[in-house]
Amino acid sequence: MAQGAVAISRVSISPKTGISAALLVLALILLALVAVLSRADASTGLGAGDWAAIRFTVAQAACSSVLSVLLAVPVARALARRRFIGRGALVTLLGAPFILPVIVAVLGLLTVFGRSGWINGALEALGLPTVSIYGFHGVVLAHVFFNMPLATRLLLQGWQTIPAERFRLSAQLRLTPRAMFRAVELPMLGQVVPGALALVFVICLTSFAVALTLGGGPRATTIELAIYQAFRFDFDLGRAALLSLVQLVLAGGIALLALRFVPMVSVGGGLDRLMPRWDAQGGMQRVVDAGVITLAALFLLVPLAAVVMRGLLGLPVMPVSVYHAAGVSVAVALGSIIVLLALALPMAGWIVSRKGGGMEAIGLLGLSASPLMIGTGWFIVINPYADPFDFALPVTVLVNAMMALPFALRILVPPMRDAVQAYGRLSVMLGVTGWKLWQVLLLPRLRRQIGFAAGLTGALSMGDLGVIALFADPERVTLPLQMVRLMGAYQMDAAAGAALVLLVLSLGVFWICDKGGRGCAET
Repeated sequence: MAQGAVAISRVSISPKTGISAALLVLALILLALVAVLSRADASTGLGAGDWAAIRFTVAQAACSSVLSVLLAVPVARALARRRFIGRGALVTLLGAPFILPVIVAVLGLLTVFGRSGWINGALEALGLPTVSIYGFHGVVLAHVFFNMPLATRLLLQGWQTIPAERFRLSAQLRLTPRAMFRAVELPMLGQVVPGALALVFVICLTSFAVALTLGGGPRATTIELAIYQAFRFDFDLGRAALLSLVQLVLAGGIALLALRFVPMVSVGGGLDRLMPRWDAQGGMQRVVDAGVITLAALFLLVPLAAVVMRGLLGLPVMPVSVYHAAGVSVAVALGSIIVLLALALPMAGWIVSRKGGGMEAIGLLGLSASPLMIGTGWFIVINPYADPFDFALPVTVLVNAMMALPFALRILVPPMRDAVQAYGRLSVMLGVTGWKLWQVLLLPRLRRQIGFAAGLTGALSMGDLGVIALFADPERVTLPLQMVRLMGAYQMDAAAGAALVLLVLSLGVFWICDKGGRGCAET
């Protein structure tokens, strides 16, 4: 017999494993932070070059986030108002830049917009002056390429939350498209846009590979790149630590805003609920929407097509070191997936059972803790006792898993909460708790989300160019870092072939994990 009113979720999921996982994440980040604090010498202050890097970082992040969200508004609105063949594939494509290796996309942008790229070739043929992709505008262009699709997904899901009855009522009142936008759509944008801006700003603030390849010199150096230069070239741990603190304060403050305003949406959810739009029947409205969708698709597809075309030509000239680096990257990706699932699943269960925002905040520290900051801290911790380069791959695996943890929690927590609310009472009645609850209820119902989170982690890890850039030596190098070395040696054909291999491996890891989760969920 029941002994009284009992909170179902509290007796359903054991908290010990979730608490242990959260404390491990917190300890790994705090230990790195303490190590950085121990070496940071505030008395020396920041030099003129450091302040220039800070100003450039904030300026490019602000410009990139504003442009990404502004361009995403008409794209999301057009996709919300139109149904056409291939719409589902295009919406899925909007998620591709997020899992696309940064260095691969940069190579694609260079092929299109670089000094000898397609755009400059056409300008030269027309007798017009060429353009340069390096510097501030190149960094902004690359960030818009990555983050405009992400902002479009967030805004599109915001559009899907608007009840169809509001559009029906607006049509009955014969509101013009402009009046309908002000009355129905603008209030939704006022709720979604601030969170999208904050999230994109944090992503651009902590970007490393883009600045490394497109920065264009001292006047276009970000804080992340300055940390890397202070660490790798000058071995000035004090300056690297001080810059890491500045990065943590900046990214942490904006990350708190992002967590406050970004809605809890399902990244892998469908966006195809039918919503009649009586305000979009006019001929000019159709032309504008078609033009916006076409331009957005070309902006995404052309650099990807350039990577494939150029990569096919570069495959025969790749050195053997590319294949070795590819094997290292696959091993790192698999390790990151295992560590991620070991952390995310129990943490998600504890978040659901206790409804603890503090526990979720611990998991979301990855948004504010820079990979280079964590790498610098762990180098300082390991250096007195062992050769840090021997720990390059394990540290990379841990950091990649922690960087993917915020996204995994956002994927896993909502469906897990739904499952507990729907079946928690029945599980208590049947005495199904602890591991049995996971085995019988949670894991079967979360297979789709687990597969998606694992695939996302694997793809992000495959393309990561962060900690490994600090720890790597000639014998321990991942494929993205090998690509950078080939590009630095002006072996662009070989780098293009390596980019194609990296693209195939990243998408392959994501597809295998995501498809595996979906297949198990359907059995």
